[in-house]
Amino acid sequence: MRFATLKDWLDWQETLHPKAIDLGLDRVRAVLQRLQPEPLPFLVITVGGTNGKGSCVAMLEAILSASGYQVGAYTSPHLLRYNERIRINGQEVEDEALCQTFARIDQVRGDQSLTYFEFSALAALELFHEARIEVAVLEVGLGGRLDAVNVLDADAALVVSIGLDHIDWLGPDRDSISYEKAGIYRPNRPAICADPDPPHQLVEFAENIGAKFQRVGRDYTFTRTRSSWRWESAQVYFDGLPPPTLPGAHQIGNAAAVLATLISLRARLPVSADAIHVGLAQVQLPGRFQIIPGPVEWILDVAHNPPAAEILAANLRARRCAGRTLAVVGILADKDVGGVIQALASVIDEWYAAALAGPRGRSDVELKDLLITNGCPAKAAGDVLNACRIAHQAAQPGDRIVILGSFHTVAPALAAQLWQPHFPLPLSSET
Repeated sequence: MRFATLKDWLDWQETLHPKAIDLGLDRVRAVLQRLQPEPLPFLVITVGGTNGKGSCVAMLEAILSASGYQVGAYTSPHLLRYNERIRINGQEVEDEALCQTFARIDQVRGDQSLTYFEFSALAALELFHEARIEVAVLEVGLGGRLDAVNVLDADAALVVSIGLDHIDWLGPDRDSISYEKAGIYRPNRPAICADPDPPHQLVEFAENIGAKFQRVGRDYTFTRTRSSWRWESAQVYFDGLPPPTLPGAHQIGNAAAVLATLISLRARLPVSADAIHVGLAQVQLPGRFQIIPGPVEWILDVAHNPPAAEILAANLRARRCAGRTLAVVGILADKDVGGVIQALASVIDEWYAAALAGPRGRSDVELKDLLITNGCPAKAAGDVLNACRIAHQAAQPGDRIVILGSFHTVAPALAAQLWQPHFPLPLSSET
């Protein structure tokens, strides 16, 4: 084995390929063929989209598990531990199993270099095969058509939403981005779209390949009531459904897309109404409008693009706050900061800009200047933890602190549990 620890394997994987992001399926397909010459025996559900992918994967996983299936789930990125990316029957894969799997991939790849993300996807598929799962739920990392998970022909594919993000790789507008996301659809297989206004290229792609295309508002509908909701298609309906435990009114739309996906596979993968109820009532997903109650309430949300920021703003408006709303924000340099700020400007009273490190990072001073340019007075507050401390020092009982902008912003706050008492005072901050 090349390395003994998971950290060493991951550090090496980040340097193996010349580019951190290098979209394409040839490398993954070649190595997967060496790992598993025969078709993988489990059903595959692929989930793509700009936002909502993680929520839909979590709900699919919860409902399928409640139905008694052996389920593998693959997601990215992670918040606290790399192991979060690969789950088997709800449990994160342990370090030793990951290291052994990486060693097998390393052995069969020969001189074929792989990106960090390709290693991850291959490891998930290899571990799922070893565990003899019955269904794999795979989250697309970037785009769809050329993402590593698209090496498999999904039995059903869901595109949750189409928004402007990753435009350097996917294209400058919703139409071109939707074409990349539609690439997870397959001929004569269920292809679900939960975006209420799907761009022309996505619809055209699905129709041209002969996918069994289903879209919200036409092929399935959902209706909210005060305490429950209803899902309906031409053949099936569910009434009195519990709202998902994931916070936010938008999650019912995500849940409706999940049901459309599951119903499309009901001949091969039946789920009961009871399992749907249990799954929706038990699903959990950290970092998505995650609420930490207390005299000062903390809300953690990985929203990092304008559509996600608009959902966060709506959730904040819907949740009453007696005092002020303070924001600790850190956003990567390749994101639409202006769009995120504009979506949230009316619901944030004070802004604390946090620095994010790394090649895609952005300094707190630069982010502060962008906030001010967009009409939001702000303070540069150092790294995420220091920004959280400064915001907490400024907060009064009844206020709330929202940590947002990236997985890289939420993760250190979640790891440090800064809402616990007796944490150190902040370093000095620039005003």
